[in-house]
Amino acid sequence: MSKTILVAGASRGIGLAVAEHLISQCDRLLAVSRTAAPVGEWIQADLSNLAGVETVAKAVGDSCLDALLYMGGTWETHAFTHQYRFEDCSDADITQVIAVNLVAPIRLVKALLPALRRSQNPKIIFMGALSGRDNFPGREVANSASKFGLRGVVHSLREELRPQQISVTVINPGNVGTPEVLADLAAANLVGGEAIPLTDLLRIIDCILSLSRATCIKEIDVPAMLGEGA
Repeated sequence: MSKTILVAGASRGIGLAVAEHLISQCDRLLAVSRTAAPVGEWIQADLSNLAGVETVAKAVGDSCLDALLYMGGTWETHAFTHQYRFEDCSDADITQVIAVNLVAPIRLVKALLPALRRSQNPKIIFMGALSGRDNFPGREVANSASKFGLRGVVHSLREELRPQQISVTVINPGNVGTPEVLADLAAANLVGGEAIPLTDLLRIIDCILSLSRATCIKEIDVPAMLGEGA
């Protein structure tokens, strides 16, 4: 049986790593991003606006979608560094963070629900962050607000989609060891301590995707063993 997976934010960072990992596990991988994605079928779309979401929905069309992985994300200028100051954040920064991290995944799920319903074991996975957890010592206001909100989306969708047995999960990691993050940590441009090996995060995603339709994991928190705010 053919399998179709969509990865949003597939041009770099976690999204690219996830797309590269999953492409051998499916018959069709749809890679959504603003800039060119080097793997899968690239769908050029800016998900921070409704037109981008509509572009993705049109590309999926009447197909069956087995998994939607929203791996995209953004943050304020100087976020996670000692240079960050809330008062210096522009309104454009704040608006963009909320649009990409919170509004976009809500719109995308709504647009792709018909395709997910055609699957025999549909999965939705969001990439959250430890900054969305209670009492995490993060200073980035818009980013934290968006990640808290994403957890609320998952809890609500869990109840809304329960009768249809569409699984919804949010993964809340600390720093993840993408090449970009490892370079910033080596240069001491990031705070937050050690990074989670990228391979560990990919194993978690594999586990979620392998579960039967009878099971739903709502949240998984993944702090680095030596990371801050665990």
